[in-house]
Amino acid sequence: MSALPTVVFIDDEERILRSLRMLLRGRAEVLATTSAAEVYGWVATRPVHVVVSDQRMPVISGVEVLREVARRSPATMRILLTGYADLDAVAASVNDGEIYRFVEKPWDGAYLIDTVLRAAQIAREDLAEAPAAPAPARETVPAAAQVLVLDADTAMAATVRALLPPSIAVGRAADVEQALGELARREVAVLVAVLTDATGDVVDAIKRLKALRPAMLVIAVSSIRDSRLAIGLINEGQIFRFLLDPPVRELLRRCLISALERHTQLRATPRLQRRHEVEAPRAPGASLSGRLLDAWRRLREGVGR
Repeated sequence: MSALPTVVFIDDEERILRSLRMLLRGRAEVLATTSAAEVYGWVATRPVHVVVSDQRMPVISGVEVLREVARRSPATMRILLTGYADLDAVAASVNDGEIYRFVEKPWDGAYLIDTVLRAAQIAREDLAEAPAAPAPARETVPAAAQVLVLDADTAMAATVRALLPPSIAVGRAADVEQALGELARREVAVLVAVLTDATGDVVDAIKRLKALRPAMLVIAVSSIRDSRLAIGLINEGQIFRFLLDPPVRELLRRCLISALERHTQLRATPRLQRRHEVEAPRAPGASLSGRLLDAWRRLREGVGR
């Protein structure tokens, strides 16, 4: 194996590609192209640790490129680079491309270097230790698992119960304090978090929880059409899916099944949990009340269970 990781950049602007090559010079073997077909050829014929794709390209979008990379080379880490934070593109980046990070232009050089090299390190460690675990068979739901819906209203929990087989236990927490209490008492495979205009504590909790429960998958269902919110949840919370409220029932069902399958995979192969690590928050989180701090402390004390 080469001493340096292999990083692929795709962008429709040659000047951007030149800048990216310079940024990683001496730190990685850099392959740069304006052609999606060339990217697919590389990931099919050699170990590629990271693909960084621009989103807005004239022939194909970055989300489409990364979705195809994920299909052809699941071990390759995927990063989306864009100067236009369109909510649909941001949501698709995690829902379809399952990206590691969303990086905005103009990028911070040090941040981009650190992000790409950390992604490359994770991919190299995965490839060195063992082949990527095979994906579960389609529609294979674990025999028993816990799903927790965080929502002040009861409607989403009722919908989730109706969409899943009876063997899957579905609980509901009306607020963050109740959710933390449930998480301290039992292992939750999937957290469905409903985000409204007054969800500062919920967003902050999601970002903190993933660091403590890396195998737990979070589906965010948001009535807030805010690309900044979605980007923060992707980078700092590694959410599994981002859906607009109300979600299409069949789409929600497929997301739940996929999340349960992924949780099983992450529990069976703990090394894969590194692919879901979060970055440190880039802005201070919401302040927590005394009651929430007590609940958070109880949860942290139970991490080693």
